[in-house]
Amino acid sequence: MRNLDTSPPTLPVHPRPVPARQRRRPAVVLAVVAGAVAFSLVVLLAVAVAVSRAATTGGPGGAGRLLGTAAVGAAPGRDDATGEAGGVVPPGTSPFDEDVPAVSGLDPRLLDAVRRATADATADGVVVVVNGGWRSSAYQEQLLDDAVEQYGSRTEAARWVATPETSAHVQGDAVDVGSWDATSWFSEHGAAYGLCQIYENESWHYELRPEAVEQGCPPMFRDPTDDPRMNP
Repeated sequence: MRNLDTSPPTLPVHPRPVPARQRRRPAVVLAVVAGAVAFSLVVLLAVAVAVSRAATTGGPGGAGRLLGTAAVGAAPGRDDATGEAGGVVPPGTSPFDEDVPAVSGLDPRLLDAVRRATADATADGVVVVVNGGWRSSAYQEQLLDDAVEQYGSRTEAARWVATPETSAHVQGDAVDVGSWDATSWFSEHGAAYGLCQIYENESWHYELRPEAVEQGCPPMFRDPTDDPRMNP
């Protein structure tokens, strides 16, 4: 017997066309992502270049300042510097003023001791300022020339100003403190921080003597001409 299929014929199914707007969405997203990645790379490259340039400058204002750290210790290549860059101290300079070369050029151990002493002196109501710190050789020579003119001879000037070759300031190993109240406070309490007055005629000149914390400061020289270091 012949079977008769009475079901309706099957029609071919065609995929529904995707609107052009939907087809463009992945491309737009990819373009946005690619643009963001490219922008990030440009920013990172710019930062890397800035850090690299700052690192090559050295000293105050170079990599140390950019990264938020103190550029402590006298940087090489500043022997001929003059003005503030050579160690001239602006009025009212604090031992915490890291952007002043006379301060940032000090030996780190000396600077730490001075800062600790200053914090305690401040708590006692005493204002401590730095009147002298690290100096370039050129600035030290200038001070010596001025002293010769003031005192009339190099011999007399030597009682107050050392040569660039022998000065503890040029090595970053000496600090001159003020005010007069501060010199009095340091004279009484400085040894507890390893800070000692070195010369009888310079109540403001202090150097680090770590052994002074336990043993007290050594006897002072009458003036720099009695200091063996001044006559190598």
